[in-house]
Amino acid sequence: MGILAQLEVDFDMEIVEDFVSHFAIMCENMEPLIIGMSKADRYSDNIGDLFRIFHNMKSAAGFLKLDPIIKLAVLAEDIAEEARVLKGPASEAFIDWLLLVSDQFEKYRKDVEDDAAFFTVLNPLIIKVPHQLEKE
Repeated sequence: MGILAQLEVDFDMEIVEDFVSHFAIMCENMEPLIIGMSKADRYSDNIGDLFRIFHNMKSAAGFLKLDPIIKLAVLAEDIAEEARVLKGPASEAFIDWLLLVSDQFEKYRKDVEDDAAFFTVLNPLIIKVPHQLEKE
């Protein structure tokens, strides 16, 4: 039984459908927000929006007990929380890291939608959080 089939057994179908559609929207919205963080005038709004996306992913995945999504969302939310106090723009290393995170969430989205047996293995480069979040 795949990920989606198991969710449909464990939870109400409407809840699962809402999660799948909202998760897809959040995944789709991440990349433009991340790219926009290279501009100082968009940094604050974009990092705030990303923080909310990660927080919502953490909450929704937590309800459905989707551990790989929860763990990545917690890490991303924690880093976004740190970055919220900065003025921006984001450093290239931070943007690249966020793009890796976005790609990983997209893989998880496909895993759920395609009813994969297991979640895709986490890209090990995500563990290397950049030290410099803000451009010097």
